[in-house]
Amino acid sequence: MNCLALEQRGEAILVDCGVTFDDRGLGVDVVHPAFEALEPGASTPFAERIAGVVVTHGHEDHIGALPYLLRRFDVPVWAPPYALGLIRERLGEHEVLAHARLYETKPRERFHVGSFAIEPIRVTHSIADATALAITTDEGVVVHSGDFKFDPAPPDGETFDVERLRDLGDAGVSLLFSDSTNIDSEGESGGESGVGDMLERLVLEAEGAVVIAMFASNVHRLRLLGEIAQRSGRKIVLLGRGVGTHARVARATGYLPWPDGIVHPDTLARELPRSKILAIATGSQGESRAALARLARGDHPSLEVGPGDTVVLSARTIPGNEPEVHALLGMLLRRGCNVRTRLTDRGVHVSGHAYRQEQRRMLDLVRPRAFVPVHGTLHHLTRHAALAREAGVEHVTVVENGRIVELEAGRLTVGPRTVSGRVHVWSGREVKQETLRERTQLAEDGVALCTVVIDARGGVTDVQLSTRGVLEESAHPVELEDVRAEVRRSIAAAAVPAGDAALEEHARHAIRRAFQRARGRKPVTIVHVRRER
Repeated sequence: MNCLALEQRGEAILVDCGVTFDDRGLGVDVVHPAFEALEPGASTPFAERIAGVVVTHGHEDHIGALPYLLRRFDVPVWAPPYALGLIRERLGEHEVLAHARLYETKPRERFHVGSFAIEPIRVTHSIADATALAITTDEGVVVHSGDFKFDPAPPDGETFDVERLRDLGDAGVSLLFSDSTNIDSEGESGGESGVGDMLERLVLEAEGAVVIAMFASNVHRLRLLGEIAQRSGRKIVLLGRGVGTHARVARATGYLPWPDGIVHPDTLARELPRSKILAIATGSQGESRAALARLARGDHPSLEVGPGDTVVLSARTIPGNEPEVHALLGMLLRRGCNVRTRLTDRGVHVSGHAYRQEQRRMLDLVRPRAFVPVHGTLHHLTRHAALAREAGVEHVTVVENGRIVELEAGRLTVGPRTVSGRVHVWSGREVKQETLRERTQLAEDGVALCTVVIDARGGVTDVQLSTRGVLEESAHPVELEDVRAEVRRSIAAAAVPAGDAALEEHARHAIRRAFQRARGRKPVTIVHVRRER
C-alpha cells in the first residue's frame, strides 16, 4: 500500500499509489490509503493541490489504488510503459480510464510535474520496467529507490543503472528514500537467471505435466519459462486471470517475446499429452479461489493433476500465509504430485527485494546527506536506519504512516501528524470500521435471530429462535428451549405497558445472557416483535 506525498510551494506529487489485502477473512477485496489529507478543504491539508502521480513500477502495492484516487482527484499519472499497460487494465475495470490522463516515462528522460523535475532511473526488481526516481526539488535532489535489487543479468537485458546513481551521488543528493523489505537478510538476493536454470532442470526431469506456481507479475520468470517451453518441447498453459493479464500486457509492451503458438488455450489443455504441458498458475500464497488451489482440490475446469505430474512452488511464502500454503501442498501430495519448493530446491525462487548488502550498496552509491527508510514494518525501518548510520549518513529519521517530515538545508525535522489510515473496499464500496467489527463478531460468536409474538393482551404466544454459527440446533433442543424460556421470563418481568423497542431489548439481553451462561459467548442477537391483531 505504498503512497508517498512530497510537497513544496503548496503543491504535492504522489510517488506510487498502491493497495494491500486484508487476510482476516472478512470479505474485504482490497485496502487502499485514506486520501483525506490530500483534500484542499481538509482540516489539516497537506498541500493546496496535487500536481500528479509518478509511478515507479507496476506491482499492485504501487498502482492498485489509482482507480480510487482518480475518482476523487482529476490528476495526471506518469509511469513506465509496462506499468502504464497494467494501469490501463485497472482503470478500465473501474470505468475511470476514459477521463484519465496517462503519460509514459523512460529512464534518464526528465519531465516536470508542477515545480518538481523528475528523472526515472532503471533498477532491477521482480517485475519488468522498474525504476527509481531522482526528483529535483527546492531543497536539492531527492532519490526514491522504488523496489529494487541488484540483478547482474536480468532476463530482459535492462540492467541496473549503477552509473547514473553514482553520478547523482557525486553531484550531491539531499535525501534518499529506500526499500527496507529484506533488511534482515544477509548477503545478496541472487539473480533471476539462476532460477531459470533450476526450473529448466526440473522441467526436463519431469515425465508428466508441469505446473509452475508463481507471482503473475514476474515477467522475467515468464520470459524464462517461455524459453524453457521451447527447449523442452512443451506448450505453455496459463491458469489464472492474473497471469493471463500480465502475459497479455507484457507481450503488448515488448517485454515478453513469446513466439506464436507457444501458448495453448487453457480450455483445450486436456487435449495435450501430459508430457507436453507446462502450466503457469496463480495462487502461490494458498489463495482458495486461485488456480493452484483449484488444481489441488481437483475442481479446476481446464486441468487435473495427479501421479507423474510435477508442481513447483516458485515463490516465497509471505509470512502469515504458511498454514494455507502447507495445506495446499498437502492436497497436492495426496493427489500423487511431485511437489518442489524452496525447501527441496533452493534455487526455484529469488526475492525481488534487495538484501542487506545490496541496501548498503545503494547507500554507498547515492551517499545522501539525509535518509528516510520506507517499505517495511517499524522493525525493518529501524534496522535500515541503523545501516544508514553505519554507512555515514548524518541525518537519519524513522517515521510511520501519517507523519510529516520537513527537509530544509539538508536536515530533517519531524513535524505533526496528518490524517492517514486505511480504506477497506468490498464490491467497489467502502466498508466502515463498524461494519468490519460486526463481521468480526459474527465470525467469532455467531448470530441469533429471534421473533417474539405478542397477543392483543400483551402476552407472549411464541418465541421463534434460530441461530447460525452458535450451535448445532438439532443436537441441542433443550438448550434452545432454555433460551426461549429466558426470553419469556424477561418479557414477563418488563414494565407494563412496554413498547416494541423495549421488549426487543429485553429479549436481546435475555438471549445473550442465556448463551453466555451455557457457552461462554454472547452471539450477535437480532430481535423483532410481532403483534397479533
